[in-house]
Amino acid sequence: MKVYYEQDADLSLIQNKKVAVVGYGSQGHAHALNMRDSGVKQLKVALAAGSASRKKAEAEGIEVTTVEEATKWADVLMILVPDEKQAVLFANEIEPHLRAGQHIMFGHGFNVHYNLIRPRADVDVSLSAPKGPGHTLRAQYQMGFGLPGLIAVHQDATGSATDVALSYSKAIGNTRAGVIQTSFREETETDLFGEQAVLCGGIVELIKAGFETLVEAGYAPEMAYFECLHETKLIVDLIYEGGIANMNYSISNTAEYGEYVSGPRVVNAETKAEMKRVLTDIQDGTFARNWVLENQAGAPSFHAKRARMNDHLIEEVGEKLRGMMHWAQNDRLVDKARN
Repeated sequence: MKVYYEQDADLSLIQNKKVAVVGYGSQGHAHALNMRDSGVKQLKVALAAGSASRKKAEAEGIEVTTVEEATKWADVLMILVPDEKQAVLFANEIEPHLRAGQHIMFGHGFNVHYNLIRPRADVDVSLSAPKGPGHTLRAQYQMGFGLPGLIAVHQDATGSATDVALSYSKAIGNTRAGVIQTSFREETETDLFGEQAVLCGGIVELIKAGFETLVEAGYAPEMAYFECLHETKLIVDLIYEGGIANMNYSISNTAEYGEYVSGPRVVNAETKAEMKRVLTDIQDGTFARNWVLENQAGAPSFHAKRARMNDHLIEEVGEKLRGMMHWAQNDRLVDKARN
């Protein structure tokens, strides 16, 4: 496995190019602002007409333009709009205006890997993917640190795709922590699996199930919230800092014994078998097909599930308790009015 650090990337490569970031959401704002602060002078953000993000970008002093004009202008075009919107956007507003030798970048390989986007052969196509949400990427950069990241090259028409992708990764802060070279396939499939089985799908369902079990047994929802959600961050922080052994060093022996005897009862052989079925759906394109079809239908199931989650008792209880913890509201990573 090849890992790149600060000394392996030439920041001047991206500093001397015209760079456009398409999208200004969680990832888009972090990429744009980190590049600006890394000395990328020729920088624009491309947004759809009427985008609510325009004011946020302009408030940071970044020029906003259309996707079509950005494509005509840029040497490097980073596409950071949601996966489900990329294929249509690329076909209608980007592809007709591409020119030979341009560098098209992605923050996630979904659309290229599943052939929803098929770039012409005379452009470079690469990926620069920070391993974390955009708000965390920005916060770490501002503290002088960085998130680990991935790069991958799908097409190298100019012979410089890897060097430019590394330079871009350095500008957003990833080489501070280390950048791993991978492929579009590996990045896409492992990223989707991690999100679905562990990081988002897995942990949310685990938290909800624990919370509901305690509440249904007659315990106060506030107690259930603290035990099943609030302390999750504290445990994960210990694991993030030094691994599972580091967490076990910090917790009580009683808690550690419970980890060994009860953890495998909750996450058991059948859980792992289901994880394998989830991975198969990702590998054979079933998940991608279903997500594309869901969006073509207007995403009714997606929005219904989101609304149901937002109405869950754990959200109501959590909002009240977090309001009492003033320290948790200071220096928030997510400020919807700003980023």
